[in-house]
Amino acid sequence: MKLISGSTLWPGTLHPRFKYPVLEGEIFCDCLIIGGGMGGALSAKLLAEKGLHAVVIDKREVGRGSSMASLGLLQYSNDKTLTSCIHTFGEQRGVRFYELCRLAMQQLKDTISTLDIDPWYIPRTSLYCASSEEDVALLEEEYHTLQNYAFDVELWSRNKISTHFPFSKPNALYTKGDAEVNPYMLVHSLLHSASKKGAQVYERTEMIHCEYGEDVVLCYTPTGTIRAKQVIFSTGYETQEIKRDRGAYLQSTYAIATKPLKDLSSWYNQSLIWETARPYLYMRTTPDGRIVAGGLDEEIPHDDQRAIRAKLRGETLLKKIADHFPLPDLAIDYAWEAVFGSTHDGFPLIGPHPEYPNCYFIEGYGGNGTVYSMIAASILTDVITGVQNDDMELFSLTRTNKPSPV
Repeated sequence: MKLISGSTLWPGTLHPRFKYPVLEGEIFCDCLIIGGGMGGALSAKLLAEKGLHAVVIDKREVGRGSSMASLGLLQYSNDKTLTSCIHTFGEQRGVRFYELCRLAMQQLKDTISTLDIDPWYIPRTSLYCASSEEDVALLEEEYHTLQNYAFDVELWSRNKISTHFPFSKPNALYTKGDAEVNPYMLVHSLLHSASKKGAQVYERTEMIHCEYGEDVVLCYTPTGTIRAKQVIFSTGYETQEIKRDRGAYLQSTYAIATKPLKDLSSWYNQSLIWETARPYLYMRTTPDGRIVAGGLDEEIPHDDQRAIRAKLRGETLLKKIADHFPLPDLAIDYAWEAVFGSTHDGFPLIGPHPEYPNCYFIEGYGGNGTVYSMIAASILTDVITGVQNDDMELFSLTRTNKPSPV
């Protein structure tokens, strides 16, 4: 599957570039992690810290799948509001999901604090804007729901927004406890740390097929084999090509990074900005003075149209940035299109599958992929090390609940 078209910002920010060997021969491990993106890197880090021998393989160069296309916004809030989660799943499960996202934000902060390589992690606030007057009531209801369950949130009026930003919106939710990160650097920093604890990382090493025994999984690659007691499939959207029951609806999403700007002082607190409209716009800044924006999700174009769509949609994103921040010298430096997926009910998919013995899946689909990957890595580390974790049931791959009208 071709995951990305165009040119992304992040690879050029990592110096020197990390390189990992190709697997040759036969090796043994406690846990094989297939996929060297965010979910795989976090899992390797946590498992290695528990003393397990983890092996990570990726068919590409490490970090050059969907993680390279991420904009690196880290938020406890989701595409699916807490109010909507409660309506769909009930109060207990809906609130627990949001609590897990908030906990994952703290776990990411704590994990990143132990890394040797700085992945540009910066705590941020978020501004979730009503795109139209019709969405004012939705945000007011979400404000009261979040407050009711002890989430730190403010409801900003049109006047307050225009006082702090050079644009106006009908209203907005202002939240704390979020962050931004360089996702490509974070993946490599996590794997660097895991390697120091004994994890082995191999790139350009593709899983050809696996044989599933009672006590072991045998994974074949073009130049080697891996015998693993347990396996984590963290293959992102390409998981849809591995197992028969597809758990996500795939689309294309678009993103740009501007050239560095001299003055971003009109951007209050460098907050992460997103909106209620679907498909939505989301924006952030970078430490070197760029604006990164994404969104405009649509059906995946034909392969020969994806690069041109990235360029055209990039120009639309630049105009949307200018509508919010009419700054001089706004210009696109990078523009890309990437595969993006969501589940039928808004929750990620995490856990075992009945057709794959001794295996677990991380399918962190949705707008909060890094946060979902942190949740998944924490749950699966518990399960693999023999610790009971009842939260895995929330994200069952075989769940059947469908979304309810909100």
